[in-house]
Amino acid sequence: MIRYDFALDDLVRTRLAISPMWETASAIRALRNPALISLHLPWIKRVRPLVADLDLTLAYAMLPRRGYIADFLTPPPSTPLACFEDEIELVRSTTEEQIAADVEALNRCGNPTESLHPYRDDPLGSLSALAETLEQFWHRAVEPDWPRIRSLLEADLMYRSRLLSEGGVERLFGDLHPDVGWVNGGLEIRMECNRRLALDGRGLVLVPSAFACHRTSAITEEPWQPTLIYPARGVGLLWESASAPSGALAKVVGRSRAQLLADLDAPRSTTDLAERLGMTAGGVSQHLSALRDSGLVSARRHGRQVLYCRSEIADELVGTA
Repeated sequence: MIRYDFALDDLVRTRLAISPMWETASAIRALRNPALISLHLPWIKRVRPLVADLDLTLAYAMLPRRGYIADFLTPPPSTPLACFEDEIELVRSTTEEQIAADVEALNRCGNPTESLHPYRDDPLGSLSALAETLEQFWHRAVEPDWPRIRSLLEADLMYRSRLLSEGGVERLFGDLHPDVGWVNGGLEIRMECNRRLALDGRGLVLVPSAFACHRTSAITEEPWQPTLIYPARGVGLLWESASAPSGALAKVVGRSRAQLLADLDAPRSTTDLAERLGMTAGGVSQHLSALRDSGLVSARRHGRQVLYCRSEIADELVGTA
């Protein structure tokens, strides 16, 4: 079990963030373990031919099928909505000392010694080659679906932020994951390793994940800010097609607006809706404005994006139409 002990300063400094780098690393793991992460089989079948020519050997060494992964691959995001370009530069700036520390940690966890040799023999050269592979994998396999994935993760951030404002940390952590619980002023996570860590004013970073959908992960080692990664809400719906509107609702508001309302079962951006429904972004924006003016849709800015949600009245219309 891992336990994070909180002081008052830690409660203030606890924050929520999204990490494209974590999703990229976890996506490689999902591609390697399709039987373990069956929720992503539609994505796996679609992207496997797109990355077939990539040599993922160096990535696999840092991302074994189970257990510990190299911390330097997934630095805790410094902003709520980090971008991949910034995070891959952090990976590229990793020191030889940090690479050596992660290699030794992987070795202690039983990973094949021969797979780690490149990082011992030429750590910076191997790091450079790994970063190039990760960048190629991101562009081919993750970035095309990033608007959809990001919308799911941002919806989780909005939900968690509301819980925190309504009921404090006990409410925030109450339904985070079955393996996570707030106990006597600290956060306990059921894991194979055994570690107790005082946050000492650093706070905790909470990172929802789409591709790491079956378990929690934690970062506890220096120099990183303590971090908990957990499965985002609604991952099971990630690769489903847009919901079909009812004929009755379409007769009232029109087919396009009925499609939008049916698909707003989770907060989504204009770009995400346009891609899911095969509409232009401009057309979606016009329809959303009309639905918002009529009280059927609400909007909330989150970082650089505006996310749209159905109102309670619209929920009733979609559910009963």
